[in-house]
Amino acid sequence: MSRSIIATDNAPSAIGPYSQAVRAGQTVYLSGQIPLDPASGVMVQGDITVQARRVFENLKAVCEAAGGSLSDLVRIGIYMTDLAHFAAVNAVMESYFEQPYPSRATVQVAALPKGSQIEVDGILVLE
Repeated sequence: MSRSIIATDNAPSAIGPYSQAVRAGQTVYLSGQIPLDPASGVMVQGDITVQARRVFENLKAVCEAAGGSLSDLVRIGIYMTDLAHFAAVNAVMESYFEQPYPSRATVQVAALPKGSQIEVDGILVLE
């Protein structure tokens, strides 16, 4: 099976040796997005709600570059440095998704790149 690399200027460039997303067949594996502004590459300032919105905007841009949308996501992983923000992140997620929602795992981690409070990755399936 061949694979193709997905890249867009509408989401932050990779900050390491990885691609924004990789397509294999009809499945697209999205790398984790943190709340970096795609234009400046700088972390957005603000609370977890502001950071989560930026993360979902970044994911949306990568989904669109792959030829899909957030509604094509079948699974996401949410990584947070503090699960006390669980309800706030859920509220942001609900503003980006409609039922049926993708499957999901949410975990608390000790730290994330660049001091981010949140990172989200996903798996997209295209028709």
